[in-house]
Amino acid sequence: MQKAFLTLVSILFLTSCNNSRGDFIQTKESNESVAKTVSKIETIIKKAKLTHFYNLDHSNNAKEQNLTLRDTVLIVFGNPHMGTKLMQCNQSIGLDLPMKILVYENFNGDTRVSHTNPEYYSLKHNIKDKNCLDIINKASIALDAITAEAVKK
Repeated sequence: MQKAFLTLVSILFLTSCNNSRGDFIQTKESNESVAKTVSKIETIIKKAKLTHFYNLDHSNNAKEQNLTLRDTVLIVFGNPHMGTKLMQCNQSIGLDLPMKILVYENFNGDTRVSHTNPEYYSLKHNIKDKNCLDIINKASIALDAITAEAVKK
């Protein structure tokens, strides 16, 4: 009964938030092109001394298959030390690590910057350890700061 109640409270919290906290996917608008926004994010990641693993250019991959897709680039990066600490709490979080930011052109030609809210991982991977929740909170703050800086005018 208590577990069902906690699950219900979590669901209500996540679905009732009107701001970005609690949303599964957080999105910001950039005034720059996809390429310029990606470049800004790469620079921010480097200055923050995070590891930039790679970019996955979805639109280029579509082109190679004779398909079209508006500009869409996934930036994969992280902090292996903190990622390892999280996986020590629950290895299934490795499905969502390293961190990712998607930069894409929407239907209106606007550039968007999206990422999964790390707070969601505590529910998805049943993480309750205070130290791991602190790391998830830090990841949430970092992703918000990176994306806010990237879209700043």
